[in-house]
Amino acid sequence: MRELTIGKNDAGQRLDRFVAKNLPLLPPALLQKYIRLKRVKLNGKGAKQDVRLSTGDVIQLYINDEFFDKPSEENLFLTLFRPQLHILYEDENLLLVDKRPGQVVHADETEKVNTLINHIQAYLYQKREWNPRWENAFAPALCNRIDRNTGGIVIAAKNAEALRILNDKIKHHELEKSYLCITVGRPSPAEGRIEGFLRKDEAKKLVTFHRRPIPGGKTAVTLYKTLETRGPLSLVECRLLTGRTHQIRVSMAEIGCPLLGDGKYGRGDVNRRYHETRQALYSYKLRFAFTAPAGALEYLRGREFCASEVPFREKYFPTA
Repeated sequence: MRELTIGKNDAGQRLDRFVAKNLPLLPPALLQKYIRLKRVKLNGKGAKQDVRLSTGDVIQLYINDEFFDKPSEENLFLTLFRPQLHILYEDENLLLVDKRPGQVVHADETEKVNTLINHIQAYLYQKREWNPRWENAFAPALCNRIDRNTGGIVIAAKNAEALRILNDKIKHHELEKSYLCITVGRPSPAEGRIEGFLRKDEAKKLVTFHRRPIPGGKTAVTLYKTLETRGPLSLVECRLLTGRTHQIRVSMAEIGCPLLGDGKYGRGDVNRRYHETRQALYSYKLRFAFTAPAGALEYLRGREFCASEVPFREKYFPTA
């Protein structure tokens, strides 16, 4: 329990607004709940949220200590009262979350609060599976990333051991990630391998494809298979043998079949015709293809998980 005493400069404010100013990490909906439950008391008694404060009043707060911290990128998850997650699978070691297009996975210059990792941490905090005050250093972390406008399966480790194992398996290509995309045009041949070197221009946030090694270029290998073609569009499955920034988008554009909706590497005229502003790309399938012992995660060997829905597939290539 903590107490706050009202000075003359704070007198006249509503109870809920005063507490909200002093505890910016406390979600408004949770504050109202705590007032109803009398975990916020005024002079030792329960009070309504709109009561006006007077000089000398004492507010007793029966609220978790972490809500009294100063806001930072590490604790902004506390402000999410109702985390929004589409969970495909969960156990004591990890979460598989189907990220929706438009959401960033980590904080960037455009978004600090509504990130995938914040929603995951808020979810685990509210389940009482994790609290930053219980740990010296570890926080639930993502093992893979997906672009803001790409959807699909993201892996989150709940503990340090799972994080170490998963990072090692990713490093040694023991996780198979398959993507669905819609291309403008029919790939030729219908099934193949795209291999080259990708170089990223950090200033322009643009990746270029090169057939031969160049300074700063990284090897990129993509396998693709055309599943269906309707008119000018094709539904294509891709599998990454390397994990480079914008790899599928750049590689498919290199063979003359850019992704529908891709504003960086695609065809603006086609994107406008179909009213698409996000690349039609989805990390829809994940297989734990372990070839070496996996320790505490051995039970996942050979298991495969698929996204329940790929929106653009249903829109352009609906199944009968």
